[in-house]
Amino acid sequence: MDVKTVCLGMLTDGEASGYDLKKAFESSFGHCFAAGYGSIYPALASLAECGCVSCEEIPQDGKPDRKVYRITEKGWEQLLVELDDPAPSHKVRSEFLATMAFAHLMTPAQVQTVLDSRIRDAEENLQYIDEFENCCDRDWPAGVRFTLGFGRAMLHAMKTYVEENRDMFESDETQKTVAR
Repeated sequence: MDVKTVCLGMLTDGEASGYDLKKAFESSFGHCFAAGYGSIYPALASLAECGCVSCEEIPQDGKPDRKVYRITEKGWEQLLVELDDPAPSHKVRSEFLATMAFAHLMTPAQVQTVLDSRIRDAEENLQYIDEFENCCDRDWPAGVRFTLGFGRAMLHAMKTYVEENRDMFESDETQKTVAR
């Protein structure tokens, strides 16, 4: 699934600006699908160009016009085609894991700082999920509840794993000197 498809899916809840979609990505998909303005705005432009979304420009005092997007009938059709994938992939791209693969090149203090940061980030994301889930007096659809629950489970598992295994890096013996 790509950013365009996720944008279409989020627009089924109602019209939204690129800013609104970015906030929704952060709160509901941040644990599993990264998308920033640099991918959201081009996706929206592409969707508008092919007729999958409509765009209304709303004037604002002293600011650029606010572009509000709505899914069209063609967009609904495209979204349903994209959702008809019986085996969507589950990819994890983790800068944290890539960094930890080279922990032997770091000082023990550097490694512990990275691990502390990962724990803190997991705690913040868990709080963010809770706030999103409780922000509105709304009965979230089962898919949203499943996604939030999956994210919560992954974050808890990651935090627990880091806490329970950080001691493997506390010995100077785990650090190697690499000739430069």
